[in-house]
Amino acid sequence: MLQVDIQGEKTVRDALTIARIVRVNHAGEFGAIRIYSAQIVVSRWFWPDCVPALSEMLEDERRHCILFRDAMPARKSRPCRVMQFWSYGGWWLGFLTALLGRQGIWACTAAVEAAVHRHLDDQLHFLNARDPELAAIILSIRDEEIAHLRHAEDRLVSRSVAFRVLKAAISMATDCLIWLSTWGDSTRMARALKADSR
Repeated sequence: MLQVDIQGEKTVRDALTIARIVRVNHAGEFGAIRIYSAQIVVSRWFWPDCVPALSEMLEDERRHCILFRDAMPARKSRPCRVMQFWSYGGWWLGFLTALLGRQGIWACTAAVEAAVHRHLDDQLHFLNARDPELAAIILSIRDEEIAHLRHAEDRLVSRSVAFRVLKAAISMATDCLIWLSTWGDSTRMARALKADSR
């Protein structure tokens, strides 16, 4: 009897974690939409050469957002309660980093996409045996997210302390929002991945 209860509790916990994964991924993609949208507004005035790449990334993020939104009902998930942080925070982050110039844009993209890539790897590790369909969705977008990261890193020529601090701050803020949106499940998944890789 005890074994069944433990197994049942584990299943409920996994279902809750999966619902949180879908929720945070949807929120993260929405935040990315807001970042790129704001960067495009500024870039049209000051850095028009950045607009084509930012527009392509924006379209990728819109498509990813729809994928996660469509995955919510089957997993009894719903949009994130702190969506306004992703929305307003993303827009202001995009706007302010674009005002810093091309290097601000690419520092922002590199920081956000690096944090996203780490979390996607943790999620895939957790989901492979628990929700292969959601794992497949994440795999289908991961290459595009990595391409965004590489595009940004290839254009980052400034190695100044200010831009390193900016990248670290953006990465930390992204990690905090992910943690908040998953109620700490992101930390548990990261620990599990680290333990299995030893």
